[in-house]
Amino acid sequence: MQVEYVILVNNNDQPLGAMEKMEAHEKGMLHRAFSIFIFNSAGKLLMQRRAEEKYHSAGLWTNTVCSHPRTGEKTLDAAHRRLKEEMGIDCDLEEVYAFTYKAHVGDGMTEHEFDHVFIGHSDEIPNPDPEEVSEWKYVDLNWLINDVKEKPDNYTIWFKKILNEAKPHLTKARIQPG
Repeated sequence: MQVEYVILVNNNDQPLGAMEKMEAHEKGMLHRAFSIFIFNSAGKLLMQRRAEEKYHSAGLWTNTVCSHPRTGEKTLDAAHRRLKEEMGIDCDLEEVYAFTYKAHVGDGMTEHEFDHVFIGHSDEIPNPDPEEVSEWKYVDLNWLINDVKEKPDNYTIWFKKILNEAKPHLTKARIQPG
């Protein structure tokens, strides 16, 4: 298995160096990440359930794609790369929000991320990588907000934070611009 690295950053998203991904999560080091939200033409959000083999947050529902750029890779380029790798689709993406969070995710791991949130629109049928995604579905945003309130343990920590903090961006973005 190839060793992956994350870009360590300060609170202003300025790069400080790189660290092996597992070590960064074990030490809770602040690193650059991104989260992608893809809406279809009906305004429904493409959700994925993380594969059971994932090193943390396995089997939990989350937004379309979440990942990290590689050293020297622009965040937008990384978002397109991972959207293709994880879900087998690609589309135009727009960054609408960024935030920092720190949360324990179990098994001695801590997510401490400067997370860039991207929105896109596509009616492509996903063809997900089974090592990343165990299932997928399109859901109504209002239904999802209620389901997260009723069953929060079914969802990843970062997804719940984004859903709460970026709700105005997501609500506005779910309808594809004209």
